[in-house]
Amino acid sequence: MVAEISKIEQYVIDKVRELRLEKKFSQTKLSVHMGLSEKFVGNVESLKTPDKYNLNHLNKIAEILGCSMKYFFPESPFKIEENSK
Repeated sequence: MVAEISKIEQYVIDKVRELRLEKKFSQTKLSVHMGLSEKFVGNVESLKTPDKYNLNHLNKIAEILGCSMKYFFPESPFKIEENSK
């Protein structure tokens, strides 16, 4: 089973993964630094669970990885499709 995910959620997950790998953080290491279960980041990235990042998670990730929260968001908004409202 694959969790339902929007374009913006996928974008954020991809940006976190990109920076996490660049900074040489494993999924487990980032999860632990966030003060969450060792599997949290892996669950978010796998899409097999409904786990997603919230704004508090992104703020903590930005602090840990040394970037602005803006890094995780696109320059322009994604167009919302009618069936995903």
